[in-house]
Amino acid sequence: MAILPIIETPDPRLKTISSPVETIDDDLRAFIKDMFDTMYDAPGIGLAAIQVGVPKRVLVIDLQDKDEETGKVIRDPRVFINPEILEESEELSVYNEGCLSVPEQYADVERPAVIKARWLDEQGQSHEDVLDGLLAICLQHEMDHLEGILFIDHLSKLKRDMVLKKLAKARKMAA
Repeated sequence: MAILPIIETPDPRLKTISSPVETIDDDLRAFIKDMFDTMYDAPGIGLAAIQVGVPKRVLVIDLQDKDEETGKVIRDPRVFINPEILEESEELSVYNEGCLSVPEQYADVERPAVIKARWLDEQGQSHEDVLDGLLAICLQHEMDHLEGILFIDHLSKLKRDMVLKKLAKARKMAA
């Protein structure tokens, strides 16, 4: 188990466009395990490889539902290698997003409510599915990272500047 350092804005590496994965092998699977360990430790529900400094088209998601009776976290780890969106709905959904690379900052982001996506899993199996709800939002958010886009890039300049100012203030207080 390795907890990898998460890159935070304004690190220029977050603006990197990630390269497609050519080979799915044991090294990549070990890296994916480290990504999950890092995401769970943070804690978060999604992580793109570029957020830990690896410009590859790999992301992990686990929405981590809670069992209503026991309160225990139910993990459902999902791996998306070379994901692509094939279709998106005209209907939009607004979700209050946050990001491990923009710590403790949240803002409403509007995205397509339903998407049809295709991706490979860690065994190299191809998947194609229609996704909605939080999984669709999270996948779009993480896929943005693969293109060098942060959730704050979807905000107006005024709102983005406010988020960045709050982040700078929080960092100054923590120092």
